[in-house]
Amino acid sequence: MTTRRPTKADLEAARDREIPDVLPADGTPLRVLFCGINPSLYSGATGHHFARPGNRFWPALHRSGFTDRLLAPAEQHLLPSYGLGITNLASRATARADELTDEELREGGRRLVALVERHRPRYLAVQGVTAYRTAFGRPRARIGPQDDTIGPARVWVLPNPSGLNAGWPLDKIADELARLRRAVEADEPRVRWDGRRTPSRA
Repeated sequence: MTTRRPTKADLEAARDREIPDVLPADGTPLRVLFCGINPSLYSGATGHHFARPGNRFWPALHRSGFTDRLLAPAEQHLLPSYGLGITNLASRATARADELTDEELREGGRRLVALVERHRPRYLAVQGVTAYRTAFGRPRARIGPQDDTIGPARVWVLPNPSGLNAGWPLDKIADELARLRRAVEADEPRVRWDGRRTPSRA
């Protein structure tokens, strides 16, 4: 992995590389587990989720009110202090999400169920409605809250924040994330999260 801007050779070398999930220590409260489709080559090269320039995840996360400042991808380790985590449906890095097979997505869905059972987030937020439909056999799923639960987690489908998803500009992605944040906070009206590893009572 590299901390500088990856070169073309770095990106090619990152193909099929896996990067670790961002998760709290067992027993630490997890409000939302964000689930991407799979890492980009840029993320594979840097080791940071949603790292490719033009990806809207980090700006939308801040604009929605989940974080009190804009975090850089290299600060992903701070997410558990906000009660947040990141994983992916498929672990291998590719140039485009459509390089994944349907079976990879379904297998990722099965792995995700086990991960949710272990870490027990309040909400699972899958970022990419087409991938969610394939992974969980829900062909009619739409963006927004789902009727299904996965283990203890309520499910919310978010738009893919990739810059390639031109149909969803940053403001609209942030608005959908803000809808999710309000739903999360409605479940915990007495708890204030302010960047510490444990919630403080309001």
